[in-house]
Amino acid sequence: MTELVDVAQEMGYKSLALTDVNNLYGSIDFYKYCNEKGIKPIIGLTIETQGLVDQNVYPLILLAKTTAGYHHLLKISSMIMSQDSTQLTDLFDWLSGLFIITPATGAEVLKIDDYQQYLSLLKQNCDPESVYLGVGLFADQINNVRRVRKISAETNTPLVALHDVRYIKSDDVLPYQIMNNIRTGDKIENINQLSENGEKYLRTPENISAEYDNVDLQQPLQNADEIAEQCNILIEFKSTELPEFHTPQGVTSEQFLKGLATKGLSKRFHGQVEAKYQQRLNYELGVIQEMGFSDYFLIVWDVIKHAHEVGIKTGPGRGSAAGSLVSYTLGITQVDPIKYDLLFERFLNPQRVNMPDIDLDLPDDRRDEMVQYMHDKYGSDHMAQIITFGTLAAKMALRDIARTFGQTQFQMSQWSNAIPHAQNGQNVTLKAAFDDSTKLRELANESAENKLIFKAAQRLEGLPRHYSTHAAGIVLSQKNMTDIVAVQLESDGINLTQQTKNNVEGLGLLKMDFLGLRNLTILDKAIQMISQQTGQVFKPESIPLDDQETLQLFQRSDTDGVFQFESEGIKSVLRQLKPTSFNDIVATNALYRPGPMQNISTFIARKHGQEKVEYPDESLVKILKPTYGILVYQEQVMQASSEMAGFSLADADLLRRAISKKNEKLMTANHKKFVDGAVQLGHQQQAAENVYNYIETFGNYGFNKSHSVAYSMIAFWLAYIKVHYPTVFFTCLMNSNLNNEAKIANYIQAAKDRGIKIENVDLNQSDYDFQIHGQAIRFGFLSIKGMRRDFAQAIVNERVQSGKFTSALNFLQRIDVRFVKNDYLEPLILIGAFDEFNRNRKETLYDMRDLIESIQLAGNNISLFDALEPKKHQMDDYSLSEKLNQEKQFLGIYVSGHPVEKYRQRLTKIDTVKINHLNRFKQNSIYMVGLVKNMRVIRTKKGQQMAFATFEDETGSISVTIFPRLYQKIADQALEGKIWVVSGTPNDGLRGDLEVIADRIVDPHQFMIQLPKIVLYLRVKKSLDDQNDLNRLYQLIETSPGKTPVIIYRETEKQAVLLKSNCWINFNEEIKQKLISFLGDRNVFLKKGN
Repeated sequence: MTELVDVAQEMGYKSLALTDVNNLYGSIDFYKYCNEKGIKPIIGLTIETQGLVDQNVYPLILLAKTTAGYHHLLKISSMIMSQDSTQLTDLFDWLSGLFIITPATGAEVLKIDDYQQYLSLLKQNCDPESVYLGVGLFADQINNVRRVRKISAETNTPLVALHDVRYIKSDDVLPYQIMNNIRTGDKIENINQLSENGEKYLRTPENISAEYDNVDLQQPLQNADEIAEQCNILIEFKSTELPEFHTPQGVTSEQFLKGLATKGLSKRFHGQVEAKYQQRLNYELGVIQEMGFSDYFLIVWDVIKHAHEVGIKTGPGRGSAAGSLVSYTLGITQVDPIKYDLLFERFLNPQRVNMPDIDLDLPDDRRDEMVQYMHDKYGSDHMAQIITFGTLAAKMALRDIARTFGQTQFQMSQWSNAIPHAQNGQNVTLKAAFDDSTKLRELANESAENKLIFKAAQRLEGLPRHYSTHAAGIVLSQKNMTDIVAVQLESDGINLTQQTKNNVEGLGLLKMDFLGLRNLTILDKAIQMISQQTGQVFKPESIPLDDQETLQLFQRSDTDGVFQFESEGIKSVLRQLKPTSFNDIVATNALYRPGPMQNISTFIARKHGQEKVEYPDESLVKILKPTYGILVYQEQVMQASSEMAGFSLADADLLRRAISKKNEKLMTANHKKFVDGAVQLGHQQQAAENVYNYIETFGNYGFNKSHSVAYSMIAFWLAYIKVHYPTVFFTCLMNSNLNNEAKIANYIQAAKDRGIKIENVDLNQSDYDFQIHGQAIRFGFLSIKGMRRDFAQAIVNERVQSGKFTSALNFLQRIDVRFVKNDYLEPLILIGAFDEFNRNRKETLYDMRDLIESIQLAGNNISLFDALEPKKHQMDDYSLSEKLNQEKQFLGIYVSGHPVEKYRQRLTKIDTVKINHLNRFKQNSIYMVGLVKNMRVIRTKKGQQMAFATFEDETGSISVTIFPRLYQKIADQALEGKIWVVSGTPNDGLRGDLEVIADRIVDPHQFMIQLPKIVLYLRVKKSLDDQNDLNRLYQLIETSPGKTPVIIYRETEKQAVLLKSNCWINFNEEIKQKLISFLGDRNVFLKKGN
């Protein structure tokens, strides 16, 4: 669109009209850009409605003549886009203020005989002098010219020249055709049939004038100029118009807000309110009232109140809103701003009239409930969701166009894989990809078709591809929504604005963000489970933020599943920093971002006393002491300006904004103001200059402390639950990642490492998803790949209604017949869901196949089924390896234990790294033990053989590269399908994925210790199997070090573990009696080793 306007300006056009079909998606951006370029924007629509004379659908062009006419377009588009079909007569009330033009082709007036009646009826219901007959000279229009002239003469309806522009240059017709095919899904069968040059491009005004002169149509062209001259609309961009909040008993919004805040403050502090809190509350309420935002706070309060009434957990705060005491007293946030030294002016500056922005975090599985509440409360006329547009980025453009050309899935994947990975979250452009990727250049030049695909992709890159609903935003309006913006009704029954979020805000609508957070869903479910387990309501707000065990979790970076602290980068920071307080965690969260990262090493060194803590000035010690003299937060910039230069916090916020926006003019003015103010307060001028320069240098990197505190609070709550309720934590975590096989495998291993037992899917015990089963976590039916949701529901419902299943046959007889199919049932058998009835899975599989066949033959005839009931099979079961592979195939993990596990326990001569921990050891030499799969041997350019292999352990898989020198040594060995130890170096590969370069591949038995003839076995009963008792046992063993190996068998886990050699024992009579006293007589015994 911007290119069109730019080219039109260069050609000398004074006005342009936009007449998209039925929608006004582009109208605001078009209006603003045209005005910016000095071209008059004419806003219009090409509507498609049922006709006046018959019921067929015809196009009609509408142009806004006046501002009132533009508002009628909003109504018209909203109606058409919100129903399956619209009759033109339905729009009669809104046709005034518009020019109405019949298109030069496809118009109803050209298709019917009684055009007199048509035009008469049309003119009766609009401005009669504003009806025109369109005439055009394109190939599909030229044959209509004579008929249009005849109709014009007979009905006294003027003609107007229409020059339909569908693309900018003549040779853009190809990408235009392709774009249409992408939208319709039609395929291009023959590239030779494609047009290379089209006629519906933007010509110069002189060319158009000459073309119409040649056919004696100067008057229609002049009429077009006159219409353009008369089209004058004004779209008003304004500050937000707040909807009025309906308060009870006729009190004002200000009075009602003050009452709620005062009551909430008293409740927060149990009636013991300190003076500083009351003073802060009075100040904030005064600013809110003066700026006219009382209704806004009440609207947000009402949302939060409803969420809590229906049991929806909301986040403790987001962004700078956590700096408001009013928000805290209303329950909008859960962060005490005075306790954490947060500033109201960072949130709402009385010297800068901007809407406060309170974003609400909600569990992602309950966000829709809150959107529905807003719709029900405010109604369709005053509430809508916000549209967003997906664009054709590099990969998508190539895939879509390749699909249009009928290329295969493999070919489409080739295009995608040829595009390099995005760097720093920035999309890769086709130009940059072509320059950087040899693979893309070769692919694009491989054939005439591929050349065409790439050329078209370059032209279409960045264009809108589809619309969707914004993930967070909704809007509210004081007036009727369609007085301000066009909307369309979506399948959920809620309107969607036809403008994006920036435009709806610019038009004066109140935008609110309801953000669905997966981590809040985890927290919400965990709260419910813990409350159910303990019989008391679990309130995360009551969690002590100095809990030592939780801080230790952060110190060892055991933060998988912990909000904001899951990446390998921030885990590395945690291991180095070793946070000892909640404030350290807040600072880590703030520092681990582009820009502030440069201060991390200094922060860590100063915390550990490895570097002297220095301050830019003594007056700033109190402000910067919590962060070891480093400016970490934006609030510290404001406080430093206030403390040293006497700035009001409002002025200090303006300085902060000037620095972050790099506004040179404001920075220069504030520089002088800062130094002058500091000198007046008794500081040396040079000291003031030094501090200002320090603020200017590092203030740009400061992070919003309010946001960091609030989000770190969620992180601490989740970490606390992980420490103190690990079974609950991992159950909720895995349920929120059901479709992510890699994460599930990682989380299951982490749960096992904590001694949590993982139980398989069971027909009589499993639910839909992961559930706590005693002290274990049991797989749910939906974890099975390809499991239909309605099948899982049918199994659970039948079990609840009629009791447990008693056999495989009983299951088949009770389940809906539509699920009695081998494809649905065999995965259940192969993962062990039927093990309760027969642990031999192969027998169950063959029995089931015969039973299904008998049921299908017998139908409802019971006696016939009895006659057909097959004999049970007797055969050897699948091997353990086969069972494990079947579990991996259908569940994504080895439930019965990975074959690597028994090897790892005995590799006492080396320390092996699990695959899910390799990120921590980049560019370091490591050992890992695993199963070699998918070995692929290739030849290098020099003709040497090398290989790539997938290497898998109990936590995941990784690609291992075996270069020629090593491959020569191991080429004769059958690596695939066996367990090996790999020595190598993990690094990021060319595509950004972690891989390992192998140095050695060795039989694991070389590193296994040969046990002495005698081994001490210690059996731990379930009653002693908790962390405290296990620690006591280990301490007892350490009191008598020796050379007798120790194997501990835990009844809870049904698993034996060989302790490392530094924990072996000198088994004498004294230690024997102590162990018997602790574990029981029959639980301490010597056995033969190996």
